[in-house]
Amino acid sequence: MSQRRHPTAIIDPGAQLHETVAVGAYAVIGAGVEIGEGTRVGSHALLQGPMRVGRHNRIFGFVSLGEVSQDKTARAEDPTAVEIGDGNTIREFVTIQRGTLKDAGVTRIGDDNWIMNYVHVAHDCQIGNHAILANNSTLAGHVVLEDYAVLGGATLVAQYCRLGAHCFTAGGAGVTRDVPPYIVVQGNPAVPRGINIQGLRRRGFSTEDLSQIKQIYRLLFVADRSAEQARAQLAQMAATSAPAKRVHEFVARARHLIQKTGADPV
Repeated sequence: MSQRRHPTAIIDPGAQLHETVAVGAYAVIGAGVEIGEGTRVGSHALLQGPMRVGRHNRIFGFVSLGEVSQDKTARAEDPTAVEIGDGNTIREFVTIQRGTLKDAGVTRIGDDNWIMNYVHVAHDCQIGNHAILANNSTLAGHVVLEDYAVLGGATLVAQYCRLGAHCFTAGGAGVTRDVPPYIVVQGNPAVPRGINIQGLRRRGFSTEDLSQIKQIYRLLFVADRSAEQARAQLAQMAATSAPAKRVHEFVARARHLIQKTGADPV
């Protein structure tokens, strides 16, 4: 037994672990699990395949990753999986479940995400890169979380919702509709509360970028225009503004955009 792997850990012969992977006491790693270079698996963690975990992840104790979905149609023998990228931190008691045959069949986590205690990621969710999911946040099935999105503690996200890049949900938010990039939402049901100005500044957005994003927010959620008029003006802005182009593309494919009722001015 490698010194990196505790003698009480149970690792199925059908699992493939890079020689540098460390595994803590009483962890269980099932068949069909692949783990890349430098990843650390904490004590009492449960990892089930089919699942691919990339390089240099920190997986803490008592997680459950790769179990069959809680969707009633899911079966253990279904050809579904979980894929986790590189550099993620996954804290205690996190649950990430396999996809279903209702969708692409894969639940995906990108790179460099920070997933805190008791977060639940349901079947077929797609999480990008550099996202933060604070304690007790819950994603229902088929949710899309774009790059740099931040979920405050105990955020609840309904199935099929899409949350745009750099958005921020306040603690306890109940998200039932798509949230465009750059926006802060709060409440249950969540409503727009402005733009994620502090997060955007930290990520190097310029003063001009912030000014454009404020204009976009006012256009969509404050101005006395119909949705059709706002989207037409947003399309014009998108020709010369990178933030407007990103929001325009998001809005064009949104299923149910968050409503402006109760939105705060900025």
